[in-house]
Amino acid sequence: MSIRTPVPRRSQGGLSLIGTLIIGCLLAFVLFIGFRCIPVFNEYFALQRVVNLLAEEGASATPAELRRSFDRYAYTDDIVSVRGADLQIVRSGSAAVVEADYERKVPVAGNVSLLFEFSVSSRR
Repeated sequence: MSIRTPVPRRSQGGLSLIGTLIIGCLLAFVLFIGFRCIPVFNEYFALQRVVNLLAEEGASATPAELRRSFDRYAYTDDIVSVRGADLQIVRSGSAAVVEADYERKVPVAGNVSLLFEFSVSSRR
């Protein structure tokens, strides 16, 4: 009769159910925040494009005309954080420099929100 010697157990590797749930919740939270921030950055890029278009138009237009033109662009591009009256328009020689500083607040949950501060300029 042979005597068996105990074989040492190897610890199992991998995620447990609790670990999987925690990682899943963290991933869901990051995705939730990301999806809430996408419209903010879409608006920023649209605003940057419109400001550059206005700067190109600015050589022959008055500041009031540029503001009206911005309001038309803002309506079609769904820009709600900045109005034409919020633009700073400065003549630099024959060109116009158009700038805007604004904040956008994104509610997350309850009284928790994210605040984004943007500065858009037609200067290169």
